[in-house]
Amino acid sequence: MFAISLGDGAELGPLEPWQAAEFLAHMDRGREYIGRHIGLPDVTADLDSARRWLQSYADKAAADAGRLYGIRLDGLLVGGVLFRVFDAEAGTCEAGCWLEPDAAGRGLVTRAVRVIIDWAVHERGMHRVEWHASAANTPSINVAKRLGMSRDGVLRENHPYRGVRQDTEVWSVLAPEWRAATNSH
Repeated sequence: MFAISLGDGAELGPLEPWQAAEFLAHMDRGREYIGRHIGLPDVTADLDSARRWLQSYADKAAADAGRLYGIRLDGLLVGGVLFRVFDAEAGTCEAGCWLEPDAAGRGLVTRAVRVIIDWAVHERGMHRVEWHASAANTPSINVAKRLGMSRDGVLRENHPYRGVRQDTEVWSVLAPEWRAATNSH
């Protein structure tokens, strides 16, 4: 398997259906923390559902409609980044992330998302990369800020999550902004 170094013993690499047991063990370690703001732990409760979720991203990748990557720290799966939506024809995509609590605060997500945005903009010609986060998810909003994204607005009470309607902040970066900020063409 290939991996891209994120520094400090961290790597970014594929996360695929055959890794469902590893993914489930990771999710079990971080289930409560990860589930504070996103539903991933709810849809990956056992080995079969974990495998199905990973397969859904393998299918998205095959259809060029999404991507999924794991973040490993010293070889241990501790989180991931993804393109939940990837529309090459429209030139837009939505990036996202999750992370175990023991891996938080090290800049892993910011570094990993930089890698995938670079790929989306430079290799795939994406024009707009979005970031959606619960308005209550300060760490995720801080990632968007560190990536140089602009806050487009708030979708008020748009997402029912565990019985409560939450606001979603939408952040984005456009390709010319990304290239200017990263000094690349």
